Amino acid sequence: MRVLLVEDDATLADGILRFLEQEGYRAHWAASGEEADRRLGEEAFDLLVLDIGLPGRDGFEVLRRLRSQPGRTLPVLILTARDAVEDRVRGLDLGADDYMVKPFALPELGARLRALGRRRQQEQNLAIRHGPLLLDTAAHRAWLRGEPLELTVREWAVLGVLLSRTGQVVSKEQIIRAITPLEGELSANAVEVYVSRLRTKLEPAGIRIRTVRGFGYVLEEHRP
Repeated sequence: MRVLLVEDDATLADGILRFLEQEGYRAHWAASGEEADRRLGEEAFDLLVLDIGLPGRDGFEVLRRLRSQPGRTLPVLILTARDAVEDRVRGLDLGADDYMVKPFALPELGARLRALGRRRQQEQNLAIRHGPLLLDTAAHRAWLRGEPLELTVREWAVLGVLLSRTGQVVSKEQIIRAITPLEGELSANAVEVYVSRLRTKLEPAGIRIRTVRGFGYVLEEHRP
């Protein structure tokens, strides 16, 4: 799992990074809030360990900006010298998943990160990502390029079938068989309508559903 450590104390950061690597993580370091924002926007991480007292943009602002982005459920552990109750409350209210106060024991940090990692893996089993498209299958919510995407029940069902077979030809009959038990009778013409609606919503973001005449549809692999 990839961990981003945001900590301005280079000596402390070096010790934590060494520990994380010994624990089997791929650990990366950002020394400021601005650098953390940039890396979070450009790279994918599984866990974030975040100090509050950072030069420039503080950790609270980094957390606020992260949580303001739809679909960003990255687990965040705040690791800070601030032990006031109001700081703990503010961090948790902004969306932190855990809060540890310095000084701390490295084995406890490892245990807390393992717990967050298990939760992350469980959440990922309920999420489907396809390029800029993110589907939360538990909450039945979708985002495209970070913005909420409105889908009808039938559109959601058709898209789910295509996503489960990305890069493969899916016939209208396969779509009908997959959806009919959930939503009653569905005709081949209706499938064409729902695919057309999905194209209208998805193609501006570079997600293409291609028709293979005489066979069905292919949701193509996303290539940025």
